[in-house]
Amino acid sequence: MRVGIGLDAHALVKGKKLILGGVEVDWHKGLEGHSDGDALLHAICDALLGAAALGDLGRYFPSDDRAFKNIDSRILLRKVKEILDEKGCRIVNIDAVIIAQKPRMTPYIEAMTANIAEDTGLPVSAVSVKSTSTDRLGFAGREEGIATQAIAMIKM
Repeated sequence: MRVGIGLDAHALVKGKKLILGGVEVDWHKGLEGHSDGDALLHAICDALLGAAALGDLGRYFPSDDRAFKNIDSRILLRKVKEILDEKGCRIVNIDAVIIAQKPRMTPYIEAMTANIAEDTGLPVSAVSVKSTSTDRLGFAGREEGIATQAIAMIKM
């Protein structure tokens, strides 16, 4: 068994959709990024790759590669799953947290969890997505951005 951790954060900007866990969240700002800015899926990808000691998301999908401009991060997660499969790794579980003052994530968590389970081949019972605020502390508390963390366990 191996464990990996992932962390991602993006600024909130006007003119972009807010996508987290492959779900469009109803909000007047979205996450800046080369891809769709889905910080939750990026953290999960990094946790999975880290557990297998395979580097990070940027190693496989560099932000200066136009091929990945505005790409749906669910595609990236599926590709990370393929990379792990090729190395003989099996994902056991994923636990993730979204750190945002606003918007409230509760109405979207079930759909996020379902997307992550589908894209990784896990049962929904092996995927946990939570959200928390920072009680107005830091960039997330000032609603300047959203951060995410994830931990994943794999069997090699």
